[in-house]
Amino acid sequence: MTPRLTKPLLVLLLAPGIVGLLVVLGIALFGWNWARAPIQQGTLAQTGRALVIAGDLKLHLDWPFVRVESEQVSFANPPWAAQPKMLVADAVEFSVDLRALWNQHIVLQDVRLKRPIVMLETASDGRKSWLLDSLQRDGTAQVAIARLTLDHGQLELDDSQHDTHIHLSVDTKDTSTGSVAFKANGKFQGLPLVATGTSASVLTLRDEQVPFPLTVDAKVGPTALQAHGTLTGLFALTGLDMQIALRGGSLAQLFPLLGLGLPETHAYAMIGRLVHDATTWRFEQFSGTVGHSDVAGTLETQRVNERPMLRGNVTSQVMDLGDLAPVIGAGPSTPHEGPRQVLPDNALKADRWKSFNADVTFNAVRIERAKALPLDQLKVRIRLQDAVLTLDPLDFVAAGGHLQGVIVLDARQPLIRASATVQVKKLLLGALFPTLDLTKTSVGELNGEVRLKGQGNSVKHMLASSDGAVHLEMGQGKISRLLMEQAGLHLLEILKLRIAGDKNIVLRCALADFRVQQGIMQTQQLLLDTDVSTVVGSGSVNLALETLDLTLVPHTRTTSLVALRSPIYIRGTFDAPKVTLDTASILARSAGAVALGLLNPVLALIPLVEKGPGRDQGCAQASGGGNHD
Repeated sequence: MTPRLTKPLLVLLLAPGIVGLLVVLGIALFGWNWARAPIQQGTLAQTGRALVIAGDLKLHLDWPFVRVESEQVSFANPPWAAQPKMLVADAVEFSVDLRALWNQHIVLQDVRLKRPIVMLETASDGRKSWLLDSLQRDGTAQVAIARLTLDHGQLELDDSQHDTHIHLSVDTKDTSTGSVAFKANGKFQGLPLVATGTSASVLTLRDEQVPFPLTVDAKVGPTALQAHGTLTGLFALTGLDMQIALRGGSLAQLFPLLGLGLPETHAYAMIGRLVHDATTWRFEQFSGTVGHSDVAGTLETQRVNERPMLRGNVTSQVMDLGDLAPVIGAGPSTPHEGPRQVLPDNALKADRWKSFNADVTFNAVRIERAKALPLDQLKVRIRLQDAVLTLDPLDFVAAGGHLQGVIVLDARQPLIRASATVQVKKLLLGALFPTLDLTKTSVGELNGEVRLKGQGNSVKHMLASSDGAVHLEMGQGKISRLLMEQAGLHLLEILKLRIAGDKNIVLRCALADFRVQQGIMQTQQLLLDTDVSTVVGSGSVNLALETLDLTLVPHTRTTSLVALRSPIYIRGTFDAPKVTLDTASILARSAGAVALGLLNPVLALIPLVEKGPGRDQGCAQASGGGNHD
């Protein structure tokens, strides 16, 4: 016998179907607008901020997603924000992943905003208006958006913490290709910003596989940028491959953009390929100019611990030596009273050295320089580690030889502590003073060492406080006889050589030995010894005041019938040194010659005759070398 269903049991079994039928009929007749109030109340309860859906609400189920469409939507900013609304849009469409929602994660797919106005703000204490926790500090409390499409709209970013205020407008450029054009203006880290560009209308914010195209033409402060290429994973910026053209007034002006404390330079312009993947940024195969110098190479930065690490190789085929001036703190000369300073006195921006570490090699194949400076090539390895800058090895090819050394600048204290050791190796005398015709045929090799330690935030202050030693010496060689006769004021010999022509004589030795204390170079030995005469010097050089006070006394080795015999004084400033003679002794000799000449013309030569010392008072006395402590 088949059991019959009782009436209560029948009602119980049919109830879910009836309820479902009523829900379907209700949605068919009245839509989803009834859900607006619960959604708005739930959002307010969870975030403390009002969500208003003023237009129709529609839902479409396509498991595991629900497609939501709504009109006239707005969402409030937190109370501290300057703008009351964070989002106002004519229409909003998006899909919600129900699986993520079940795990209390809000993941929105394919978000489309029609004519949105978005206001994002960061408070001075670090709170961010787009974070949905009550304090706006939890970085995980935000809606995750996979793909975003903007159909005309505006975005305002106000970051008072970093002095950044940007207005961005987006317009559909080509409906067939889905590309959009954008314009931006405002300030970025205190610098004026203007930018235009194009991109795909669908921004793949979280997709780390599909790149989307982007072109940008921007100017941030004094820096101009043109770029075109692709980005991947816009939210996390997991990939980038773009051709970049960059120009500006100084590489140091890139600090707000890159966070790297690059040195001051002359104006620059560069083009290259910028590639980013994982934690590495690489500016590869770039070329361009810095000042009048060409540059090319590859540089890359990688986040290591708390500081980025800059590595690379840079080459200049022709480097203008003047382009090193701002790097070492030498600024343009300005009109002022008194002598012009020669030593670089602009403070180095060492506080920025703490922003990154570096290991970069630089090679200048040829140096364009003033004729008086015999520098031809430069190779240097630049390392920066925890605010300690090291140039090692540093190698200048100069006058046929080398200036090789190590320079260390320690900026871990308020005043930079500097140390320098430079070896002078085989500098050719004939090339050492290229503007002096009398030295071009001279032969000899100059060797020695410079060791200095000082402190200060400019090269001038480092040298002005320095202690150490300077030792230079030259062995046997050859030197212009006319040059040495002029040093001894041997008038008759000078006249003969002017008529018959100059010739070289034996250079026995040359020696310059200075002790340096608190920026004052005091002579220990100063000597130039030849077959014709020996020149002995004494005095000091003041690096703080940039002044010279040297006396050179020539001692003739051979008899000269007409010699005025006078010390030579080198005084004045580095900018305008003055070479003078002892006019009193010259006048006394001349007066004696005139007086004797009145008695007998032959006697007039007696005060002018120089018989020479008759013994070796040059290299033999200096054979022990100087004190180099």
